[in-house]
Amino acid sequence: MAVAARFPRSHEELLRAIAEQAPDAIVYADRQGVIRFWNGAAERIFGRAAADAVGLSLDIIIPERLRTAHWNGFRSAVGTGRTKYDGQSLTTRAVHSDGRKLYVELSFSLLRDDRGTVCGVVATARDCTERYLAEREHQPVR
Repeated sequence: MAVAARFPRSHEELLRAIAEQAPDAIVYADRQGVIRFWNGAAERIFGRAAADAVGLSLDIIIPERLRTAHWNGFRSAVGTGRTKYDGQSLTTRAVHSDGRKLYVELSFSLLRDDRGTVCGVVATARDCTERYLAEREHQPVR
């Protein structure tokens, strides 16, 4: 007789299991850009354990040369409650913990509380480095 898999007992446990086992990185940062959630796929893609990432700035995955633009956009989005990229997916640069440059397909959304106040930003990311570089290699030089 087969043993039934243990299903999460609560709604919260189910949501945590979904987020933790999702194939894409899920990262939540508060209004100050401090990482508060980092799932297993984020560990794999960015090379840093959740215990080492939670509590740190998003700077750990943002290339130094892109940080000013990132933080300007981040502060604007959190402050106004609007972002030009909400609901879209874009390819951007990121940094692995060992210093390697990555390309990630990133989508993000502002997370709001029950009153509509922005609490932070949730992003999903997928490593697309190999695909991006292969496509770039086959494009004609302008």
